[in-house]
Amino acid sequence: MKPANENINRILNLVEQMIALADKVDDEREDVGCGVLCGILRDAGYKIKKLAEAEKKAHMRKGYWP
Repeated sequence: MKPANENINRILNLVEQMIALADKVDDEREDVGCGVLCGILRDAGYKIKKLAEAEKKAHMRKGYWP
């Protein structure tokens, strides 16, 4: 697999970890500050995921993705 495609896959794996961590923090939080932090983490994860998935589809359309 091309390095650019590997990087997109790595980003997608990272955002899944980000979202899972945000869920865990939300379940275990003890104050509002942690809730805000996990909300920001989750939001960033979903935004990055959307961008990475769009880039993956673009690579597929161009024939760059196996």
